[in-house]
Amino acid sequence: MAAGQDANGTGTDRAKPTQGGVQSVERTFELLELMADAGGEATLSDLAEASALPLPTIHRIMRTLVRAGYARQQPSRRYALGPSLIRLGETASRTLGSWARPYLAELTEATGETSNMAVLDGAQIVYVSQVPSGHSMRMFTKVGRRVDAHATAVGKAVMATMPEENAVQVLNRTGMHPQTERTITDVEAMRAELERIRELGYALDDGEQEVGVRCYAVAIPDAPTAAAISISGPEARMKRIAPEDVVPLMRRLATELGDELSAAGEPT
Repeated sequence: MAAGQDANGTGTDRAKPTQGGVQSVERTFELLELMADAGGEATLSDLAEASALPLPTIHRIMRTLVRAGYARQQPSRRYALGPSLIRLGETASRTLGSWARPYLAELTEATGETSNMAVLDGAQIVYVSQVPSGHSMRMFTKVGRRVDAHATAVGKAVMATMPEENAVQVLNRTGMHPQTERTITDVEAMRAELERIRELGYALDDGEQEVGVRCYAVAIPDAPTAAAISISGPEARMKRIAPEDVVPLMRRLATELGDELSAAGEPT
């Protein structure tokens, strides 16, 4: 990824601190984000090239992160994201999940099917909240489960909101391996699918992740991280739910949730 462009393709000036920000803190998070963008590890030279920060500055920051457990230095001298970040990530996921639950509960009550919230982490979707269906035969996805983004409705919904080159980067990182015979495994076919999603305003997983399972998803606008909500259930039951009957509700709930998450992240 080129310096000055974040993971979502929006322009940033990494070398320039934001108004009222603490430069050392901004630089620290910049390096962590660059490592995440690079797949979780990088050399000092990689970080210097991507950030335009001086090597001595990067070295001091990385040493501090290693001591705190937020980075680790490998025998190859490459730096990798550290285990202390796991606790932060798990706590953040639980917090997102608790915010989402009332909206998912309304969606499940209206449709009778399981609703989920998931976030994009690298090339994978991570499920952070769920409200299960009351049906005896229902879909269950463990909170914390990770799956490749290309084979899910939530993943496709999120990628459809990204600049095309960033979506292609995600697809290349997944490898686009088939989960079922219906999984889209070709980049050009997925480009067409993402364009369809943009036109329709929702994404469909028609047995692409699991055989016999159907899912609708919409992205959450203005969320602090790329995320989506969905409903899923057995294919036979889900086919009785027309998109035009449920998507407006899903988009309203996603917008309200995005507004709440955005407001919660604003400085006071």
